[in-house]
Amino acid sequence: MNAQKNSKEEKAKDNAHNKPKPENTFNKGKQEVSDTIIVRIANTDIKGYKKVSKGLCMIRGISDMFSNAILKVSAISSKKTIGDLSENDIKKIEDVIKSPQNYKIPLFLFNRKLDPETMESSHIVGNDLRLVNDFDIRRMKRIRSYKGIRHNLGLKVRGQRLKRFRKGGAAVAKKKVKLK
Repeated sequence: MNAQKNSKEEKAKDNAHNKPKPENTFNKGKQEVSDTIIVRIANTDIKGYKKVSKGLCMIRGISDMFSNAILKVSAISSKKTIGDLSENDIKKIEDVIKSPQNYKIPLFLFNRKLDPETMESSHIVGNDLRLVNDFDIRRMKRIRSYKGIRHNLGLKVRGQRLKRFRKGGAAVAKKKVKLK
């Protein structure tokens, strides 16, 4: 009886060792494409294995909704990868990013609604967005608005609590002093 059990166990072990292991195709494809292709759109490098909708979100100032609107206007499938895009597709995407007003993208998707200087809605992307945000903060500080004063003092601007985490740091426990 013991001999039969041992032979069954050995057969089971042999079958387990002889089974071909499934290949992890997801990582394999990712490595092949990522090693060779990096696409530059709006002064941002995007790895070629990313899906187009998620890859566009890597550009500063482009959200999920705005990237979907870009793809819909330019008639590109969101299932494609960035590496699969042709030169014409990339030019079309860059043109839509530069002037979304011409392609009738809804105004609620823009990140700069009614600019105080020009009184027009626009969409700003990349390093320009950093500059504009910095200029806005400087303007608030200069006119001494409530938000500008909070920025000057280095405090929270949007109404968060101050009892804990006063100036952005973690809460610190008090150190016990030993008495002699």
